[in-house]
Amino acid sequence: MTDRCPWCGTDPVYVAYHDREWGVPEHDPRALWEKLVLDGFQAGLSWITILRKRDAFRIEFDGFDPARVALWDEARVARALQNPGIVRHRGKIEATVRGARLFGRIEAEDGFAPWLWSFVGGAPVQNSWPDMAEVPTETDESRAMSKALQARGFGFCGPVITYAFMQATGMVNDHLATCPRHAEVRALSAA
Repeated sequence: MTDRCPWCGTDPVYVAYHDREWGVPEHDPRALWEKLVLDGFQAGLSWITILRKRDAFRIEFDGFDPARVALWDEARVARALQNPGIVRHRGKIEATVRGARLFGRIEAEDGFAPWLWSFVGGAPVQNSWPDMAEVPTETDESRAMSKALQARGFGFCGPVITYAFMQATGMVNDHLATCPRHAEVRALSAA
């Protein structure tokens, strides 16, 4: 694919992520929670680091089943801290457990997916950036989402993280206008 967004470079793992996942509208609540958690683990690191560890994260975090992770106790957190396949950061692991418990409440009250999608009015924002220099790192919507998540008790979800999450889950289409995936993702958004 020529003219693909330059941020993915030529690394095959990154290229596959760009070409198949990034920007595709996601409405499954469990998948959204997984992506929110992984974006939180990215804080201070590169996304490719997290992407390469994603399978290990999925195994360690019980398939990102929020109901199972919500039951973790200190011993289970300690076990996760011993896993070299994931990012071993106590604060991020504890924030994941707390987030799993909060997920259950939001899912019961409002639905996790509809609640998150409400920050973009329920439909993907279709941007048309000419080059990477134009793409923001945060927006009013990501700041609002961050503030709401933090108010509910989530951690590692600042406005830059929530914007990366919004990009990854297709809440915003930030593929460059010249990237073939831009039109493909736009078409998926209309479906």
